Amino acid sequence: MSTTPDPQKPSPDPPPTKIYQPQIACFALGPWMTNCYVVAPPPRQDKKTRPCWIIDAGMSPEPMIQYMGEQNLDPQQILLTHAHIDHIAGLSAMRTIWAQMPILVHEAEADFLTDPQLNLSGLFGMPVITPAPTGELKHGQSLTLGPMQWQVRYTPGHSPGSVTFYHASSGVAIDGDTLFAGSIGRYDFPTSDGRLLKQSIQTQLLTLPDETCLYPGHGPETTVGRERASNPYLQ
Repeated sequence: MSTTPDPQKPSPDPPPTKIYQPQIACFALGPWMTNCYVVAPPPRQDKKTRPCWIIDAGMSPEPMIQYMGEQNLDPQQILLTHAHIDHIAGLSAMRTIWAQMPILVHEAEADFLTDPQLNLSGLFGMPVITPAPTGELKHGQSLTLGPMQWQVRYTPGHSPGSVTFYHASSGVAIDGDTLFAGSIGRYDFPTSDGRLLKQSIQTQLLTLPDETCLYPGHGPETTVGRERASNPYLQ
């Protein structure tokens, strides 16, 4: 026997969408103290292996490698905010452990990893050639890590292929060398563009909610609202 729904009764509210807060570990590596990140879904009660991403791989990445082992993390891919020497010098070390690890960079910098002049390592007198990328990132692309969906935002200017990785539901953005606490990325390198950098900040970062936490490529975390209000380069 079936019952007919009462049209006068309101439908029950749908269950709330669960918000997953990513676990983000920061490692300041090399002489430039480059912030490199290991990003994973929230810890599991059963302590089973979790997938993770490596976002940028600076010089001497051993602390990142050790951390992933201690946390029982399984790296799925290396994502690059951009391909300057201080963000890529550890790629070869990563590949000696995970030989088939995918490496993704924006299509505008697909040649940077194997060209010391483009990745600036030649400019600093320490030529670096790393494994070539296995895939390319595009603006608006959706990336899945466990139960979390991240978005690629194209933020060129510091370099032609700079990107930001944005997790909207938790209000987190990893933005490389685009916007810092109280500063912005350098634009005096051969492939930099100051006008484009400021445009990227205005259209891709300052359009995010004020409470969005920014994890930059150097220095401390900050928020979109704080930089909008007080960053001297944005006034």
